[in-house]
Amino acid sequence: MEIRFWVVVPAAGSARRMGAAVPKQYLSLAGRTVIEWSLAPFLAHARTAGIVVALSPGDQHWAQTTLAGDAKVATTIGGTERMDSVLAGLRALQDRAAPDDWVLVHDAARPCLSATDLDRLLNELQDDAVGGLLAAPVVDTLKRADEDGRVSQTVARDKLWRALTPQMFRHVVLQRALESAQTNGVAVTDEAQAVEALGLQPKLVAGDADNIKITLPEDLPRAERILRSRSAS
Repeated sequence: MEIRFWVVVPAAGSARRMGAAVPKQYLSLAGRTVIEWSLAPFLAHARTAGIVVALSPGDQHWAQTTLAGDAKVATTIGGTERMDSVLAGLRALQDRAAPDDWVLVHDAARPCLSATDLDRLLNELQDDAVGGLLAAPVVDTLKRADEDGRVSQTVARDKLWRALTPQMFRHVVLQRALESAQTNGVAVTDEAQAVEALGLQPKLVAGDADNIKITLPEDLPRAERILRSRSAS
């Protein structure tokens, strides 16, 4: 049986840190909304079987996007935390995805994923026993602060990576990992952390550091520069 690739996008978050009037995934960016850019590489990829976007209850912005009319994209209601929304997306795929199908979880506010990085992730992990994630090696010097905001330690950056998305795991493995974290009250910040808690070791796949997440106001013009530079080249 052919293994398929599905995409789950948690998009139930707010714009607290952005200080914007709308959730950050709906902010305007180079002629589209952020989330339209975020989903574009998957919609353009021939191996994408389908996409589920987990929205907040009462979302009034989704219907205004071009994504709302795309037959490849379905929606479901997400939850308070990221893992609740990802679980909602996995459950929405329950009747469509086989247990061993791959699921790629991608941030709704990460609009600069390149087609090259997506291909690399799929090709390197499609036969992997565990799955993994795009990540970028840490290149800056890291400092640990004390309670007074002074340097208490310089942290060695050797073998440290910055986690990106997509993160790619088998449907059955990811659902088990997130349900376990939810049951045990463990707050996980990404899917790989939940899978690690099962005793598994996700593979790190080198990705472009330009695959940024829109978190602060200054991230928006940076993302626009990245996207316009790619378009120009």
